[in-house]
Amino acid sequence: MQGEWAGEMAGPDVWEACRELIPAGSVFAFLAEHREALFPPSMFADMYPSSNGRPSMPPQVLAATVVLQSLQGLSDFETVQELRCDLRWKAACGLGLYDMAFDPSLLTYFRRRLRHSADPMRIFTKVKEVVAATGVLKGRQRRALDSTVLDDAVATQDTVTQIISAIRRVIRDVPGAQEVAAEHCCAHDYTDPGKPKIAWNDEQARAALVDALVTDALNLLGHLPERELGEKAANAVGLLALVAGQDVEPAEDSDGRDGRWRIAQRTAPDRTASTVDPDARHIHKNRTRHQDGFKGHVSFEPESGLFTAVAVTGGYGPGNHEAAVARDLLDGEDGELTVLGDSAYGTGELREQLQAEGHILVIKPPPLRQVVPGGFTIDDFRIDPAAGTATCPAGHTANLGQVKADGARTAQFKRLCTDCPLRGRCTTSKTGRTLNVHPQHALLTAARREAADPAWQAEYRRWRPPVERAIAWLVAKGNRRVPHRGIIANNIWLHHRAAALNLRRLINLGLTRTGTTWHLTPATA
Repeated sequence: MQGEWAGEMAGPDVWEACRELIPAGSVFAFLAEHREALFPPSMFADMYPSSNGRPSMPPQVLAATVVLQSLQGLSDFETVQELRCDLRWKAACGLGLYDMAFDPSLLTYFRRRLRHSADPMRIFTKVKEVVAATGVLKGRQRRALDSTVLDDAVATQDTVTQIISAIRRVIRDVPGAQEVAAEHCCAHDYTDPGKPKIAWNDEQARAALVDALVTDALNLLGHLPERELGEKAANAVGLLALVAGQDVEPAEDSDGRDGRWRIAQRTAPDRTASTVDPDARHIHKNRTRHQDGFKGHVSFEPESGLFTAVAVTGGYGPGNHEAAVARDLLDGEDGELTVLGDSAYGTGELREQLQAEGHILVIKPPPLRQVVPGGFTIDDFRIDPAAGTATCPAGHTANLGQVKADGARTAQFKRLCTDCPLRGRCTTSKTGRTLNVHPQHALLTAARREAADPAWQAEYRRWRPPVERAIAWLVAKGNRRVPHRGIIANNIWLHHRAAALNLRRLINLGLTRTGTTWHLTPATA
């Protein structure tokens, strides 16, 4: 059942006794003063539906603790130590001087209740309501979009470790799997917590081990009793099937039917990086920087310095691309926005949708690829979709082909390039230039022309860079590495982090409360 504040403290009230020691204008002082108004007990009533049982710690105390924890980037254990020993934390959370706080596991239970509630992001939502009440975003319609890679909280595993770990998990979680493993799995002692004892510098020994482990995995999967599995057991079976096949291929002289395997000479596009956190992925933010983890996405109002939306997604797949997530980040915004973003948001599909909704786009268009360095690009061709033709810089005209499944069309100049004097600047192909026309070609062409306008460039350079600062705030104090496993838990964490940063920003802007109204009172010189 939901706990209520009884009014009795363990020792003197820290806020009343030590107010002068708490930095004025800090998040600590603000929470000490307005904690109950910011997080009223009714806000958490649905998370504690039962009226029976032992009363919980008042959820407003836990909410204030989560805000400070997210702001400082602390573990649960470190957070409780601060609550026990730091006067600022005691004052902010309403604890007495001698209060020993609570066990760190209580924060885990609170996050679990949040996760399974109707509104897991309610702390971020509440701070957004405060932002709306102050009117700080009124008339400020710019939204800068960006993403960053967040490192996972687990160690990246090699193929051998993944397969062994997944087999152990099936043996542990699936009914009847232990007997099957004892009969059919002999590549390794899966009760031994260490790695197999082989000569790891021997290539043939490593290859034989991989072959035997994959065989064990397939034997285990193939001989499991046929029965309906619960969620935990089904996940274990699915994970084993995934890791047993993602890194291997049939042996060099095998037709794939004789059960001989080797490490694949490629990397699976959506490779699972660890069985401890199956949601983590290999992410290439650019050609030189490779990380394992998740993508963090933000929508930021650059003038006020406030996050309007955040999200954590997987690191691979079209549904997790910046342009796809942008639509969700801007969902629920009122009025006409000026949307700023780098070339990752410059897809034709996103442009088409945002323009249809009446937004102004200051999004950097993707760079054009030049077939020949310093040569012609698609902008040097005249494309007439209505007539179905494309005319090259030399004046040759070719027909556009049939519309493909993705809406693109192709023009093949072939023999028209044979004696063309401009061929050296156009193509290196022996068969002539082939021109691929994007479904939103006209839209992207117009965007490139607009991006060359000095006024557009001034707007982009003035308001796009602040989102880089926002990302720096977000990942500061070790928060580049997420604290939890899985997309859902880390998405909630990122919302808490953004809520804490927004609250700090509002306090710096002069957030206060008069009666029942939140408003900003700028500091006077």
